Formats: sequence, C-alpha cells, structure tokens
Amino acid sequence: MQVKRVGSQSSRSGPSDWFTGSVRIDPLFDAPEPARVAGASVTFEPGARTAWHTHPLGQTLIVTAGCGWAQCEGEPIEEIHPGDVVWFPPHVKHWHGATATTGMTHIAIQEKLNGKAVEWLEKVSDEQYQK
Repeated sequence: MQVKRVGSQSSRSGPSDWFTGSVRIDPLFDAPEPARVAGASVTFEPGARTAWHTHPLGQTLIVTAGCGWAQCEGEPIEEIHPGDVVWFPPHVKHWHGATATTGMTHIAIQEKLNGKAVEWLEKVSDEQYQK
C-alpha cells in the first residue's frame, strides 16, 4: 500500500504551451507499471483553459468546484458543474476549462498508452472559446 499525504506533492503552474490563462495542477496519483492510470486536480481561473488535445485511451473529468466549459471538436460547448462527470473517448479532440467569469476545478483521470497519456495540439482561440 502507498499513501500520498496531502501536501506531499508540489503544485505547479500549467505550462503555457498547453494552457491559456492561470492554471494550477495538483498531482494526485500516477500508478506504477503495469498500471497506467494517472490523475490530477486542475484549477482554472476565470478565462483559463486547456489547448485542444486528445488522449489515446480517453479521459474522465470529475468537476469538484466552480463552473466550466468543455467541448469536443465539431460539437457545441457544454457547461459543466460540481458533481458532473465528463468522458472524452479515445482520440477525440477536445478542450476544457473555466467559464469567462467563474473559476473551475476538476479531477482529470487518464491512462497512458506506451507511456503517453495526452497529445497536445493547437491552442483554443479566443473566438472558439467565446462561442
């Protein structure tokens, strides 16, 4: 058994290559092989969001605070709230983040395939975000 004590893992800022705006990532778990699941709590300030990206084995978000937006390419933006669970299927291009006026926190859970959990793509434009 392994216990990760609260405060034992440092928070970090979301890299500007992958995020727009102020984002804090708090690691939660990264299971050792042969397991491949990892999770983090991600907090977005108002207006902050991910870049477009995909996951080889999909991604689950559990919204824990605030109000956010999520979108799969070619679909409308969905508003997400605490308690909502969002599933993005494998290889589906998507983004997620806070609304323009309200911050949002979610737990992100994804699995690695051949050591890789995410493929980062281009940033979400202001025009795409404001639709």
